[in-house]
Amino acid sequence: MPPPANLPITASNSTFRMFLRLSLALIVMLGLAIPQRASTAETKYPSKAVRIILPFAAGGVADITARVVAERLGAKLGGRFYIENQPGAGGIAAARTVISSPPDGHTLALLSNGTAVSVSLFKSLPYDPLRDFVPISSIGFFDFIFATNANSEFKTLADFITAAKAKPGALNIGTINVGSTQNLSAELFKTAAGIDFTIVPYRASPELLVSTMQGNLALMIDSYSSMKGNLIDHKIRALASSGAVRSEATPAIPTLRESGVADYDVVSWNAFFAPKGTPPEIISTLNRSLREILDEPNVKKQLLELGIEAKASTPEEISARLKSDIDKWRAVIDRAGIPKQ
Repeated sequence: MPPPANLPITASNSTFRMFLRLSLALIVMLGLAIPQRASTAETKYPSKAVRIILPFAAGGVADITARVVAERLGAKLGGRFYIENQPGAGGIAAARTVISSPPDGHTLALLSNGTAVSVSLFKSLPYDPLRDFVPISSIGFFDFIFATNANSEFKTLADFITAAKAKPGALNIGTINVGSTQNLSAELFKTAAGIDFTIVPYRASPELLVSTMQGNLALMIDSYSSMKGNLIDHKIRALASSGAVRSEATPAIPTLRESGVADYDVVSWNAFFAPKGTPPEIISTLNRSLREILDEPNVKKQLLELGIEAKASTPEEISARLKSDIDKWRAVIDRAGIPKQ
């Protein structure tokens, strides 16, 4: 039976009531803490292996770069990051894989300057890199090298330009396939230098190198990594690099601008993107980790040996770069009259 309503409050009753209130508060707090801990566990990233989809075959610059970075991401974030190569025209197969995957940060894409070219080169693509992907960060930037046979009469790029002006269309420059960034760099060179020459496309870098060493080409344009060994062995000679300023990887090679081609600037890049809808906190985690990784001296050294300057960016910066390059290469393709695929 409850005590009468007018029973005086004793010290014992007051203490009991205080104890009861504290106990109830503690129970509520414990009840709230349990789902909070469960939620934290559920949102731990990564919670499973993370695959990075590349639109290139294994062994190339992008592939090696991505593998170096993926290994360090795994060590830093406590999970497995691995590369899955899905080469194909326009990066279509790779893009489809990524945008059809759950936007949970466990499937990422490597996009590049080649992505910008594809948007400009193809009549239509089943994806829009600006709409269907969320930018994370750039991982590296690299120039292309203009090189010639070691026994060539051209000692500088200015020598080639002078000869091309004297004999319009007579000289030739080799690149890999039509529509590649190397190929479009040659088209841009025509316009920027005000000269005419024949562009000879090859299926792959090894064939291009052999033809240059055999003296079949006046010049070739390709990545530093593809010709590094032959440059060191003095089988070919570098005349210029494509960036606006000299690359850290090739500080002894002058730029096209230094060689008299004003405003010429071609720098290729690789970057990580995620499917649209990926949570901002995951993008932030990856961006922060990439900034730390790409600032590590050992990583910088590894990539520099490939001719790549390791450099992270904000998501906004790499998104703006992608849009700018789409516009740039669309203008080059239209001016050169390259048929849309």
